[in-house]
Amino acid sequence: MTLTTALESGHAAIVAILRGVEPDEVVDIAAALLDSGIRIIEVPLNSPRPLLSIERLAARFGEQALIGAGTVLSAKQVDEVAAAGGRLIVSPNTEPKVIERTLELGLDSLPGAMTPTEVFDAIAAGATHIKIFPCSSTGTGFLRALREVVPGDTRLWAVGGVGAANVRDWIAAGASGIGVGGSLFKPGASRARVAAQAAEIIAAWNQRHS
Repeated sequence: MTLTTALESGHAAIVAILRGVEPDEVVDIAAALLDSGIRIIEVPLNSPRPLLSIERLAARFGEQALIGAGTVLSAKQVDEVAAAGGRLIVSPNTEPKVIERTLELGLDSLPGAMTPTEVFDAIAAGATHIKIFPCSSTGTGFLRALREVVPGDTRLWAVGGVGAANVRDWIAAGASGIGVGGSLFKPGASRARVAAQAAEIIAAWNQRHS
């Protein structure tokens, strides 16, 4: 699975951000996400032993989900994630070397950008999926205006302050997908808690055009 095939096949375009997840719980948490219908999972690199978590997720769910890393800041980290089996590289910023190395390895790139300059720098480096981060600081009006000037094949993802309550607003503004962190998972959350949160987000996603 890739970001593009996830969009084209009708899978929920939701990145589950498991910041702070522990390797010993990550498979159980991911199973709850997959059961709910969320199939894109990001383990930020500032989590405990993140590469071990990614390795375990890739081994267990690599055929069913898109597994990757967040907070990727260097080309070296891209290589480490790839070696662990990750296929998705997410960053909070626009770093051309990270984008270029990601694409060289045939992985999915989802760099972060907050300004039009950063968005077009990411596009120039080869990114076709870009996360607007933190989108809560820019608002839906910004995304709507940005959508009008970026190339038509550029997919903008809303990340940072997105949850079940405002999914419709972001989709209406032109977001192709969303990333959900704290409203889905926080360190110490039980599988049951994550499952309940995921069900709420999926329900909102399914009603996004209604």
